[in-house]
Amino acid sequence: MIVITAPTGDIGGKVLRTLLDHHPEEALRVIVRDPAKLPQSVTDRVDVIVGSHADPDVIDRAFQGADAVFWLVPPDPHAPSLDAAFSGFTAAAAQRFATSGVGNVVGVSALGRGTAVADRAGLVTASLAMDDLLSASGVAYRALANPSFMENILRQLDSIRDDGIYTDTVTPDRMAPSAATGDIAAAAVRLLTDRSWSGTGSVAVLGPHDVSAEDMAAVMSEVLGRPVRYERESYEALAARLTGFGLGEAFVTGMVDMMRAKDQGLDDGVPRTPETASPTTFRQWCQEVLLPAVHASTTTGVK
Repeated sequence: MIVITAPTGDIGGKVLRTLLDHHPEEALRVIVRDPAKLPQSVTDRVDVIVGSHADPDVIDRAFQGADAVFWLVPPDPHAPSLDAAFSGFTAAAAQRFATSGVGNVVGVSALGRGTAVADRAGLVTASLAMDDLLSASGVAYRALANPSFMENILRQLDSIRDDGIYTDTVTPDRMAPSAATGDIAAAAVRLLTDRSWSGTGSVAVLGPHDVSAEDMAAVMSEVLGRPVRYERESYEALAARLTGFGLGEAFVTGMVDMMRAKDQGLDDGVPRTPETASPTTFRQWCQEVLLPAVHASTTTGVK
């Protein structure tokens, strides 16, 4: 039995779909706040536990008879602190892994461990602390150490489509890894279905090559057939924009600190090898994800 948290999110949803499509021999259970977000074709094939995976009663029910768990902490932009958002959310599960019978846990985390900026990287620092908490629980644990997601660009769909502008805070020509969430989900599925591994550690998902923000804008221009330029945003402007969306102070500060750390080498600590490289190029992602999203939003008139 594999337990999947956050099954309606981007990565969790892809983990669930891949297991359903390619590993029908696996019994699956999901923890979901709103089961209505799952299609009937899914709920007919999985055991559904309704609630939050921060809730001790929910995870007691979910972990019963389980062999492996996919652990993803949903973002909480209104948490009082980053420790509460990550380790606090995970605390009940970490306490129960040692006695629940769960053998293997795969968590979604971030690159940065061992770098000079790991202790001042905001959201990433909190995520690495969560990894330490899970590693100390006694369960076999693998943290998926990820760079920025290519899918984050979809948040700027309107700006890219309407204004030809892609925005970030990184130095324009700074080369860095970037990963497609489908590749992250695939790495999780490999670990969840193997379960022969033990101990604790991390598995990096780096994409096939580094890319800069300027490179991304150039590739988007070519794939979309329209000019897209990169505009660098200041950290102050990012903080003001996020605060304007109503996000809490801890989350805003954590996001700004993370983005500053990324520009100072947070994602540079793991070399790319055949084991850490993932297959989806940024161009392929633009062709398979961004371009259809732009076309769909244009056709439906979504702004």
